[in-house]
Amino acid sequence: MRPSLLDPLFAEASALPGVGPKTGKLFDRLLGDASHPARVLDVLLHLPISSIDRRNRPTIAQAPLGAVSTIKAQVTEHRPPRGKGPFKVLVEDGTGDLTLVFFRANAGWIEKLLPIGETRWVSGLVEIFDFYRQMVHPDRVVDEVGLAALPPVEPVYGLTEGLFQRVVAKAAAAALARLPALPEWLDEKALRRGGWNAFADSLQKLHLPQQPQDLAPEGAFWVRLAYDELLSHQLALRLVRAKMQTLHGRAQNGDGALRKKILAALPFELTGDQKRSIAEISAHLAGDKRMLRLLQGDVGSGKTVVALLAMAQVIESGRQAALMAPTEILARQHFATIRPLAEAAGLNVALITGRDKASERRATLEALASGAVHIAVGTHALVQDDIAFAALGIAVIDEQHRFGVRQRLVLADKGAAVDVLAMTATPIPRTLALAFFGDMDISSLREKPPGRQPIDTRAISVERIDEVVAGLSRAIGAGARIYWVCPLVEGSEDSDLAAAQDRAEDLRKFFGDRVGLVHGQMKGRDKDAAMEAFAGGETKLLVATTVIEVGVNVPEATIMVIEHAERFGLAQLHQLRGRVGRGSAKSSCILLYAGPLGETAKARLEILRETEDGFRIAEEDLRLRGEGEVLGARQSGAPGFKIARLDIHGDLLRAARDDAERALAEDPELSGERGRRLRLLLYIFERESALQLLRAG
Repeated sequence: MRPSLLDPLFAEASALPGVGPKTGKLFDRLLGDASHPARVLDVLLHLPISSIDRRNRPTIAQAPLGAVSTIKAQVTEHRPPRGKGPFKVLVEDGTGDLTLVFFRANAGWIEKLLPIGETRWVSGLVEIFDFYRQMVHPDRVVDEVGLAALPPVEPVYGLTEGLFQRVVAKAAAAALARLPALPEWLDEKALRRGGWNAFADSLQKLHLPQQPQDLAPEGAFWVRLAYDELLSHQLALRLVRAKMQTLHGRAQNGDGALRKKILAALPFELTGDQKRSIAEISAHLAGDKRMLRLLQGDVGSGKTVVALLAMAQVIESGRQAALMAPTEILARQHFATIRPLAEAAGLNVALITGRDKASERRATLEALASGAVHIAVGTHALVQDDIAFAALGIAVIDEQHRFGVRQRLVLADKGAAVDVLAMTATPIPRTLALAFFGDMDISSLREKPPGRQPIDTRAISVERIDEVVAGLSRAIGAGARIYWVCPLVEGSEDSDLAAAQDRAEDLRKFFGDRVGLVHGQMKGRDKDAAMEAFAGGETKLLVATTVIEVGVNVPEATIMVIEHAERFGLAQLHQLRGRVGRGSAKSSCILLYAGPLGETAKARLEILRETEDGFRIAEEDLRLRGEGEVLGARQSGAPGFKIARLDIHGDLLRAARDDAERALAEDPELSGERGRRLRLLLYIFERESALQLLRAG
């Protein structure tokens, strides 16, 4: 149960002074979610995004243009609007005059706010219009009493429609007043090392800043709270991991016979990274602790073969294996890769998707339940209730972040003591791996299989598209196969993005029926037919959306054109480029961009031209975009940090991890003095589900 000390923080935000039911609904929209309305805690952790510095109090003549100034002046004239024009008020001091401009304002309200002859302080942006200084809609108009109450540095919050800055600032001040006296959960050493204030003091300084620097995400107040959040997350991960390690696995040694046959059937030598990862996984499977491991590898690094050898070890031990992929295209691709190698070792492989005919499905399910099928490959259809295994021993989950972290263990419930191997083709930066997958062991494949060709990557302006098409015509004449990727499916009046359907029509004018089309809105059978036509060489140029981003393997494809490359994320561009260069022929990637390019887009294209190292690209992607998008727009089940930003605070992760490990080594149940304080931290950052594992024993 949550400690009663924290109850004031979990009260609804609508109970705060000045909020009430009507404004409370706006706070719910901004800060609540499906499981709860906005609470006092949510208001406290909704930190300002910037600030307005009202300490700058120059004369009218000295007021800098384009900056906020707070100016003392006398009201000298009202100029009511002509027709639909604005209401203007002239104010002056001894150094000059300033026109205050109000659009669609009530004349009576302005006359009351700015009575002629009175002195007022006006605060806002000073600009020049028609050679005169003006301030359009001042942020504040106050007398001397109002000035005394005006915060010198005013926080600026993220809002939702209908909610105003002053309302949020007032709610934050009221929430601070409800913050109970909390004990310190960090040790003295960490506080001294960071030069940090207490948790409550840091919140106070961020909501009521004295200077703009107080709000810097890299400043001491924000960093203190970021560390608290990272520590709570690392504690939760460690508790989950400890629970996993107490769940007894089943030793799956195997005799190596099936693995030998599969290795003999491989048309290539394994890389050093593949051999090392296979050894790590094999040792884990042979132990009596449940395996929860992430296999991450760059595009084309050979993850599927590693996974197949892990599955073979489990099958040698008398059990079955399942491989689940997020899309049907990817499931079919895995099936096509695995089946010939598995059959060479005498193994039966079945494909299960949502499109199987009833009679086929029935036969497959019977074979699975009897143990006649050794490996099941499929989409999320694998976790449906009617699917039962005779003895599932390993669940391989590909592109597992697309399923959400909570779902990664659903397939494992289809058997007893099932080991889990998750795979991702998106190399994950070190800080993200620690944050998102800290409860998993990690094996990495950095080397590419021998024979893989480097990809010649070029950025070309979309204005030169005719030259590109002419070049493709020559390439197709020489037998090349080409991908052309567009960001949208069909054209829209609101968007200048190339659309796949429109682009396919354009290219058919040049290449006729040699142009194919595949996108996510097509029916599954039509997608398969389009992919098969391209893989078989019936079509030579495949226009596609990002549906081909992961897993599609056509070694004969040697040219990738990505239209509007500036609109894609760096990791996504790298994934798309990885669809070529998979055979022995020379390959190229053309990044078609529409100018003018912003700094970030320019940096992205430059990095892609410089390197094919997916791990370096992932680090750069994190630097350029922040962690929210690197794994795809906030995956369900991802940590979803409220305060910590891994692009800024990633360096704190290691210290937070070490602190969490130390705390749990000294007090595994968190029942001692510091342990009880750390429990408060877990509740504040809502990681308390990890505490339920302690109670579950």
